[in-house]
Amino acid sequence: MKIEKTEINDLLIIKPAVFEDERGYFFESYNRDKFLAHGIDVTFIQDNESRSMKNVLRGLHFQRPPFSQGKLVRVMHGSVLDVAVDLRQESPTYGKWASIVLSDKNKWMYWVPAGFAHGFLTLEDHTVFFYKCTNVYDKASEGSIRWDDPDLGIDWGKDIHPVLSEKDKISPLFKDFISPF
Repeated sequence: MKIEKTEINDLLIIKPAVFEDERGYFFESYNRDKFLAHGIDVTFIQDNESRSMKNVLRGLHFQRPPFSQGKLVRVMHGSVLDVAVDLRQESPTYGKWASIVLSDKNKWMYWVPAGFAHGFLTLEDHTVFFYKCTNVYDKASEGSIRWDDPDLGIDWGKDIHPVLSEKDKISPLFKDFISPF
C-alpha cells in the first residue's frame, strides 16, 4: 500500500498493492497499522454505497460537528471524478480543492478528512461508489456547497450537464458559507 500526499494537507491518495492473476485480483483496502503510520488515526463506524448512472454529480457535502465525518472513498465499479474542498478555517488551503479520478481499474482510494466538503461526478454508467465513514450520518448536521461555485472554480470537465438532486441544485455559494471547522 502506497499513501501519497496531495497539495492539500491531510488529503491523501491511497494506492493499494494489487495482486492479479488469471483468477482475478486481491488487494488490501484498509490496514489500520499502515494508516496510523501516515497519521490517519481514525475508527470507521459506518459504510455507505451508492450506484449512479453517468453524469450524476453528488456533492459537495459535509457533516457539521459533532457529526463531522472523515471518509475513505473508492469506486468498486466504473469511475468518478472525486473532489474535496478544504473547509478548515485555520488551514492555509482553506477554500482550495483537489480532485482525482477513482476507478475500478486503478483501485485507488481517497482519504478525505473531517473538515472537507466532498463530491463526485460519475464518468460511467452503473458506477458503484463505496466509502467508510468515521461518524454516523445525522440529517440535522448535513451541509453542502454549490458544485459549480464560481469562487471555488472546480474543474469538473468540459461541457458537463450533471444530473443533480434537488438539494444540490440549491446549495449555498462558498461566499455565503460560514465554516463550522
